[in-house]
Amino acid sequence: MLSSQKPIRPYHSLIKSGFLFAVICLLAAACGPSPEAQATMTSTNQTATAAAWTDTPTSTNTDTPTSTYTPTDTETPTSTNTPTLTSTPTITYTSTITLTPTFDFPKVTVNKAAAACKFGPAKAYLWANDLKAGDTGIVWGRAPYGSSWLYVKWDRWPNACWVSPSVVDLVGDPNRVIVERIRLPITNALYKPPTNVRAERQGDQVTVTWDSVWMTQDDDRGYFLEVWVCQGGYLVWVPASLPNQYLTEFTFTDQPGCSTPSKGEIRTVEKHGLTDAVPIPWPPYVVSMPATDTPTNTPLPVVDTPTYTPTTPTP
Repeated sequence: MLSSQKPIRPYHSLIKSGFLFAVICLLAAACGPSPEAQATMTSTNQTATAAAWTDTPTSTNTDTPTSTYTPTDTETPTSTNTPTLTSTPTITYTSTITLTPTFDFPKVTVNKAAAACKFGPAKAYLWANDLKAGDTGIVWGRAPYGSSWLYVKWDRWPNACWVSPSVVDLVGDPNRVIVERIRLPITNALYKPPTNVRAERQGDQVTVTWDSVWMTQDDDRGYFLEVWVCQGGYLVWVPASLPNQYLTEFTFTDQPGCSTPSKGEIRTVEKHGLTDAVPIPWPPYVVSMPATDTPTNTPLPVVDTPTYTPTTPTP
């Protein structure tokens, strides 16, 4: 059966242990030697100690330190890490974009069912491309020498060419674009320039002739002449062409009255391009003097001259 006694609390055990310890101490003190006995014991111990001190040792070993370690290394910090970088924002975003209107090139639209685009600003130049109604482009330049033809970059071709203003509808002012230089496709690979070029004048008519240049029928595009002649007191640019190799003569009107002399040049033309130019030896205009009466060689009249006859005096 289980005991019904209550458990002893812990602090009761502590009190008991402390009481027992005190009793043991008192008993130990009561059982020790008396004061007289303690004095005798002390005297005896002192005598024994004195007797031990009177013994003279025969050898003395004395350790004498000869080295003393003195720390001399003092660690002194000599570097001070002081941050000196200061981040100061200096970028200032200022809006400087100014909207400038861009140049609006004149625009053209072909208004004919079929037309030709040329390598130069006149019908006499070599064909470059075919045009059809509705083709569009922008005007890059205008012609020199007073021609009204336009240098157009077409939307469906990478290269520009020349077109007559009569075959396009124009939007914009072509006088605002630059005067474009004429760029001819020059080739001398297959055929040579004309030879034996001559020019003869009859009054204000100048006829240019040359020797024929043989070409295949497929390549043959004739000849191209470019001259500057005097007409109405002005030096006028006149481009001309002949359709095939067999036509070797062309006549120009060249009048007097210009301070700048007339001139010209001729090229052979084939389907791939034009040859180098040959200058035309242009004859100057000679003003003839009006006819005047010229005296004839008429003999002078005979005049009788008296003769001298010496006489002899009579004595």
